[in-house]
Amino acid sequence: MKYQYWNPELETMPRPELEALQLERLRTAVGWALRTPFYRERLPGAGIKSADDIKTLDDIKRIPFTTKNDLRDAFPYGLLGIPKEEVVRLHASSGTTGIPTTIYFSREDIKRWTGYVARCVYGTGCTRDDVFQNMITYGLFTGGLGLHAGGEEVGMLVIPSGPGNTARQFRLMQDFGTTVVHATPSFLLHVESIMRAEGVSRDSIRLKRAFAGAEPYSEDTRRRIEKLLGIDVYNSYGLSEMNGPGVAFECQAKDGMHLWEDGYIGEIVDPQTLEPLPDGETGELVLSCLCREATPILRYRTRDLSAFYTEPCACGRTHRRLRRITGRTDDMLIVNGVNVFPSQIEEAIMAMREVGNNYLIVIEKEGVLDRLTVKVEVGPDIFMDDARPLNALRERIRKTIQASITINPRVELHEPGALPVSEGKAQRVRDGRPKDI
Repeated sequence: MKYQYWNPELETMPRPELEALQLERLRTAVGWALRTPFYRERLPGAGIKSADDIKTLDDIKRIPFTTKNDLRDAFPYGLLGIPKEEVVRLHASSGTTGIPTTIYFSREDIKRWTGYVARCVYGTGCTRDDVFQNMITYGLFTGGLGLHAGGEEVGMLVIPSGPGNTARQFRLMQDFGTTVVHATPSFLLHVESIMRAEGVSRDSIRLKRAFAGAEPYSEDTRRRIEKLLGIDVYNSYGLSEMNGPGVAFECQAKDGMHLWEDGYIGEIVDPQTLEPLPDGETGELVLSCLCREATPILRYRTRDLSAFYTEPCACGRTHRRLRRITGRTDDMLIVNGVNVFPSQIEEAIMAMREVGNNYLIVIEKEGVLDRLTVKVEVGPDIFMDDARPLNALRERIRKTIQASITINPRVELHEPGALPVSEGKAQRVRDGRPKDI
């Protein structure tokens, strides 16, 4: 196979030169960080008062870890390293507390980010002859605009269709000859099932490849999508704290995701001891962003579990590859590509006086999609034989939860004491989905 490179000089740079470039950019990133209130307070305590204190790449271990809670505590401007009038965009993601993690971008930050995404897209074989249908959420979520800009940079015709409305997605594919899509793996499986149900012929669409991300999925799922749709599916990895998509991506070899090490430094650490692990061992991925001046973030604990491959890639790129993300070290759930914290659901329902003290979150597969059910005990004063107030309460709970997590759940009401009670720590989540292989 003939592999194509967006920036061959950087993508195939010998390791000694790449590591020298990383050191240079790490020093620059530390300089950016010291302009923020957060790092101006934190780094001097670690003996880092200027970029000159970073002598080798190993000095990165002197920098304290940064966590999602740090980002929330620094909200809104504690991690801003440039004057606000130089900021051209922000993206944000919510979590358990309602305080978003907010990332700011300068004009140069956007250009750098777009370049990394273009590198990913082009590395899968895409060219300006392709038509790219972006079926992922736009707005504050980074996935939509991130891949959109990268696709445009490559020169593809980009269709910002967003998620859902499957019938319209088919029409767009047929009308404009879509060859590439970006979607969650569960939605891609859903697309195939709707095609069969509605009698859409595979011959009527020109689809060749898909970028799949935003939720964990197994290699078996990838192979199923590829077989059902007759396309190549490429794994992608990104997170808003590190810009969004474009952090790591599979090349045409489809053998692990290249972490773009001229823009990010990756470490794998033991989640309990935080000590570094050798290549090949699974642990928590820690990332430092070397390519963003507006919101520089160093040694960020992603909570994602992965490992570095030890052998080189057949494509000839020298940037190390990450294995498929196998899970997380925290309790965050990913339901149809949306991040959900159990505490968000608890906060939504426990404010209602009619709700009892026990609830259970159940996640199951319904066809190819995830189905979220929230089982709630009602208070002892609720008369269970009267359907009208029960239906009204069920609907109010459903709307309140949906407003918090954006997912439309099923809600079941149960009599007091009907749900199981744990003797130890309460088991609030029952995830019945098949485990990744």
